[in-house]
Amino acid sequence: MDGDLPSKESIPLLFDEMDFQQATQCYLWALPIVAFAEWQQQHYKTFNASSNDLVLYNSYHDRLGILTANATTPYVMSFIDLKANGPTVIEMPAGRTAGGLADFWQREQGTIGEMGPDKGKGGKYVLVPPTLKNFKADGYFIIPCNTVNMFFGFRTLDPDPKVTEELVKKVKIYPYSQRANPVATKIVSPPADKNWYGIQPSGIKYWECLHAILQNEPVEERDRFFMAWLKNLGIEKGKPFAPDERQKKILIAAVEKGQQMAMANSFEKRFADVKHWPDKKWDYVLIMKNASQHADNYDEFFERTSYFYEAVTYSQAMMSKTPNLGQAYLGAYFDKEGNWLDGGKNYTLNVPANPPAVNFWSITVYDSATRCLIDNPQKNADLSSRKDLIKNADGSVDLYFGPKAPAGKEKNWVQTLPGKHWFTYMRFYGPTTAYFDKSWKMDDIKEVK
Repeated sequence: MDGDLPSKESIPLLFDEMDFQQATQCYLWALPIVAFAEWQQQHYKTFNASSNDLVLYNSYHDRLGILTANATTPYVMSFIDLKANGPTVIEMPAGRTAGGLADFWQREQGTIGEMGPDKGKGGKYVLVPPTLKNFKADGYFIIPCNTVNMFFGFRTLDPDPKVTEELVKKVKIYPYSQRANPVATKIVSPPADKNWYGIQPSGIKYWECLHAILQNEPVEERDRFFMAWLKNLGIEKGKPFAPDERQKKILIAAVEKGQQMAMANSFEKRFADVKHWPDKKWDYVLIMKNASQHADNYDEFFERTSYFYEAVTYSQAMMSKTPNLGQAYLGAYFDKEGNWLDGGKNYTLNVPANPPAVNFWSITVYDSATRCLIDNPQKNADLSSRKDLIKNADGSVDLYFGPKAPAGKEKNWVQTLPGKHWFTYMRFYGPTTAYFDKSWKMDDIKEVK
């Protein structure tokens, strides 16, 4: 200080500190849109899928690059660019499907299939860009979109893979302007010979990705202060991204620190009532109140950050409050003693008899660094009630996690990797009353010493 004012020499340092602090918060703010933008580029550039194609994620390898993917059921997904397409049609066939639409801030925009307005009988939907008002089209379900880029994903609910295959082939995506003669929708699979990640990139690439996606997306009222902060860092709508050396240094450092903040905010949640059982280590994974990301008097900045650092896509059905419907997700990042789960150590988990799931339950192991399925030599990341697990006499199941399988327990084991940490999600599909009233209780993951 120079008396009661900052010294002239300190002012540049104060501005550097101000820009750095704001850059870390911009990193956290942008996590959901950067995840989708990077994943979209994988669809377009790595898979050679267009805005009007579907990508089928079926094999273990297919799903290795998706943030906290479900390893049990196949995914069918598309990223749709409404700037390139204009209003875009999705034709859904009749059949047992469950699908959803999300904007690029990962807010649910609509449901398609059995839970949607077509109620599984099939129908035509039109996605309308935010720039186009009062769009009308007879015979279509109209979906006004918040963002120019949109995510579409669905699952088939019939267990017969042949029925699934036929249903997927009948889905069509095309510009409304080409409805009289639409180009065929291709079904694309991730390349078997390439590793890819649809996750937020690190370093300066994070900001390059953010700058690119912001060019086409509308700025919402809630985000105008963030756009002001980004302007000081060389990121503006309508201008190229060309940060000077000072800005570049700050941006790279902010990604590193921002990611550390994101890890703490996701893996050691400091939200009220985040534990399903107060005396256990199992967290609620989804802590936003609803798909809009609005709460009373504030928007759920830290809750949104926590979820979208480690996961993608959000649906109200994933936060079921009704027994026997939807899904429930619990996450574990520590063992019973409160230590991070270590890929070089051996652990066990007892799943008591009669898990509270009408359909099935599964537990999936993720790499803490990538938040993707663990890429182990075993080529397996999950254990579930759909697998032939060894059961105990009382109906419970002992699961094992570690570098080597316990003798005779290979069916109940997921291989972890020394030198890497991991975490896990426990999913209940059709959670029952015993889940909601907590009469069924599961212990923590225990290290085997």
